[in-house]
Amino acid sequence: MKRPHAHKSASASVDLSALAECVEQFPTKTIVLLGDFVADEFQYGEISRVSREAPVLILKHRETQLVPGGGANAANNLASLGARVLPVTVVGNDAAGDALIAHFRRIRVNVSGIFRAKGWTTPTKTRFLAGWTHTVGQQVLRVDYEPKLPLPDAVRKKVHKRLSANLRKAHALAVSDYGFGVATPELVRQACAKRKNKLHVTLDARYRLHSYAKTGVTSATPNEAELEAEHHTIIGHNIGELARAGRATLAAMKLQALLVTRGRHGAALFEAGDRLTQVPVYGSDQAVDVTGAGDTVLAAYTLALACGASPLEAAHIANIAGGLVVMKRGTATVSREELLGAIRGEVSGASA
Repeated sequence: MKRPHAHKSASASVDLSALAECVEQFPTKTIVLLGDFVADEFQYGEISRVSREAPVLILKHRETQLVPGGGANAANNLASLGARVLPVTVVGNDAAGDALIAHFRRIRVNVSGIFRAKGWTTPTKTRFLAGWTHTVGQQVLRVDYEPKLPLPDAVRKKVHKRLSANLRKAHALAVSDYGFGVATPELVRQACAKRKNKLHVTLDARYRLHSYAKTGVTSATPNEAELEAEHHTIIGHNIGELARAGRATLAAMKLQALLVTRGRHGAALFEAGDRLTQVPVYGSDQAVDVTGAGDTVLAAYTLALACGASPLEAAHIANIAGGLVVMKRGTATVSREELLGAIRGEVSGASA
């Protein structure tokens, strides 16, 4: 397809050794993560027979796994990548909330910014997977548990106070808005308005990207479907439409950069000066599981910017991290060692 003359598009080209040096600095950075914590629960079992009560399969339970999802997965990835993470969020007084706090305590993440809200439900996505002991489970059902009430004002005030305090010692703020009411445009606006010095503020918003305009957000990392929803369009293979939608969002939100993840098509980075750079997919374009890949991209992109990387260098690092995590099953993380290994492998390949 011939590209329209209205936009410039560049192929990605960066110094790979500089990317490795950036990733090596990750442990020196403190990142505040404001977001909706989600519990991703996986119920594994074997299909024993068809029920006599109804034409449904009976799943004989084998094991249950609960891992951090949503903003909790972004925080988990930041920790796995070596950063000092300061999560600011809310969970319910329930088993899922207990499990998330216990997880972060285990990996030595400061949990003082994880507040409990009485009568509030920790968002939980329960997936039922059927398969034999040594086979890959096939998802047969998902049940979502969501808060039915808004956050109490008293809890919201605690979140705001802790967020403002934590930002004083942070190198960047990552916002993970899954629509459950913890991360909001107003909260980000209030927290950023109090800061005297500029801070990298990155955003991954599931539903309301443009509502974060003029809040202090400097970069956003939507996936293509989220960008399409914001502009009521379909992009597909239409690079012209991708360019139009991306540039419109960059301008409307007054961002320094917009990184759009595109699955097997890689990523597209929009910057000021009408710059659009397409980053090819890292590794295989046949993903094993894309669950939570956006959280990994947000974590790696934010950390790279905090280390002084340019948006293009940060986009490359995030793209490699995303390419690694989609080859893992379930909600997963990428370690700093894995990311360094992949980048060094690219350096070796380029010099061969």
